[in-house]
Amino acid sequence: MYSRPPSAVFGFHGCDEAVGRAVIYGETQLRPSQNDFDWLGHGVYFWENAPHRAWQFACEQQRRGMVKKPFVVGAILDLGECMDLLDIHHHEALKNAFKLYNALFPGQLENMANKGGKDRVLRYLDCTVFEHMHAGMDEISPIDSVRCAFEEGEPSFPGSGILDKTHIQICIRHTHCIKGYFRPLRYDGTPMEFGD
Repeated sequence: MYSRPPSAVFGFHGCDEAVGRAVIYGETQLRPSQNDFDWLGHGVYFWENAPHRAWQFACEQQRRGMVKKPFVVGAILDLGECMDLLDIHHHEALKNAFKLYNALFPGQLENMANKGGKDRVLRYLDCTVFEHMHAGMDEISPIDSVRCAFEEGEPSFPGSGILDKTHIQICIRHTHCIKGYFRPLRYDGTPMEFGD
């Protein structure tokens, strides 16, 4: 009953400007990520209510050579049937998926780990478990989206338990949940320009 969040959530996606503009003008759609290290499994990823974090990510992708010119696309999302991992109720399904995978494929997860420094930005283990869980549920009760909070980055100040890249990530598994795209605006209504 409570797995359906409010009808509209704002998500922000960092990408290359050419892709972002084509999405906003309806010439293309954002493609689902299908990396074997995706944090919440395969889908289209958004930063919830965080256009500046999406910009920061696009800049990081530029430094990696994945983006020519950073850009942010806003999206209106209907999360549908959401596995909201901010609610402890949903963690039981994830734990069960891990146990079932281990029972079906003994020993395969033993050498699999999330990697990539203290933030573990390459989530091989998590992605495998999510994808296994989704495969089992798609026929019975498909999940449209997954939402989770992640602590990431450096302490905001010495001794702080608050990390400066902490965010809520949304993975849209079924693109019918994306109701529209827009260019983020400032409070005065002008297009948001990042990096100024």
